[in-house]
Amino acid sequence: MTTDLFEQAQAELSTLRDLMRFAVSRFTEAEVFFGHGTDNAWDEAAYLLLQTLHLPLHQLDPYMDARLTSTERTAALKIIRRRITERLPAAYLTHEAWLGDFRFYVDERVIVPRSHIAELLREHLSPWVNDPWAVGRVLDLCTGSGCLAILAAEAFPEASVDAIDISTDALAVARKNVDDYELVDRVRLIQSDAFAAVPDERYDVIISNPPYVNAESMAHLPDEYRREPELALASGKDGLDFTRLLLKEAARHLNPGGVLVVEIGHNKDELELAFPDLPFVWLDTAAGDRYVFMLRREDLPEADLAGNASNTDA
Repeated sequence: MTTDLFEQAQAELSTLRDLMRFAVSRFTEAEVFFGHGTDNAWDEAAYLLLQTLHLPLHQLDPYMDARLTSTERTAALKIIRRRITERLPAAYLTHEAWLGDFRFYVDERVIVPRSHIAELLREHLSPWVNDPWAVGRVLDLCTGSGCLAILAAEAFPEASVDAIDISTDALAVARKNVDDYELVDRVRLIQSDAFAAVPDERYDVIISNPPYVNAESMAHLPDEYRREPELALASGKDGLDFTRLLLKEAARHLNPGGVLVVEIGHNKDELELAFPDLPFVWLDTAAGDRYVFMLRREDLPEADLAGNASNTDA
C-alpha cells in the first residue's frame, strides 16, 4: 500500500461503489485478518463505509452509485487506511459491536464481543432453564464490555445480574453499556479475581466467556487479535487455566438446580480429557456444538446438595 494510491483515490474516486471496490482491493492486498464481526473483505468494507458515512448498515445497494463529497471521501479513505496500517478490528475503529440487534460500545480496553453464548441467551437458555421469569440471580463472570450481562438481564426479566471482571478498565466500558441500556438497577458491576469478591453469593445461572486461548495459539495470533487485551485471551499452556478454576469453584456459588454455561473455544477435546468424569452437555450454536458447555450444579465437583433453595427449576 502506498500513499500515492490513497492520493489518487481522493482525486479520482467519486461514488460509494468506487470506495467499496478500492477498500476490498486494499484489504486483500494487505492481507488484513477478519474475525471480529465479518469474515471477508466485502462485508468489512461495507460495514466500515456505511458506518463512517452515517448510512443504514443493512442498506448498501440504494447508495452504491451516490457520489460522495470531498469531506466524506476523506473520512472514508481515512478509516480504510487505519484498518490496514494499524491492524485494528473494525469495532475499535467505530467504537461499536453488535450481538444480534444489540449494540455495544467497545474500545481497546475490552475484547470485541463475539460470544456464542449470546445466541443461547436469546432463547433464554431453553430447555436448560424451564422458566426464565423464575430466575432470580445471574452471574456473568469475565464480563468484559458487559454485553452478556446485559443480554442476561433481557433474557431473565426478574433477575438481578452480577457482572464480574478483574480489569477495572473493562468495567469502565461495561459501565457505559449498562448505563446506555438503563440497567444500573439490575446489573451490578464488580471488580474481582474470579469469585474472590463474592465468596458467599449464590446464583441460579452462571455464564462465562473466559480467557481460553492456549500458549501456542497466543504465539501465532493475527495482529488484529493482538490489539485485544491479552488478559482476556490467554489462559495458560492448554487454554484451560481459568476454566479449571471455574469448575472447581462454581458449585458453591450455584443454587440447587442451577446451571453453569461456559464458552471454551476450540478446547473441547482437551477439556473432556482433563475432566473425564464430568457429564458435559455441549450446546448447539450457529458455529456448531463444540464451543459452549453446560453443567448443572449437581454435576459439578464437590457440589453441596444441602445448600440454599433455588429460585428456579432450571
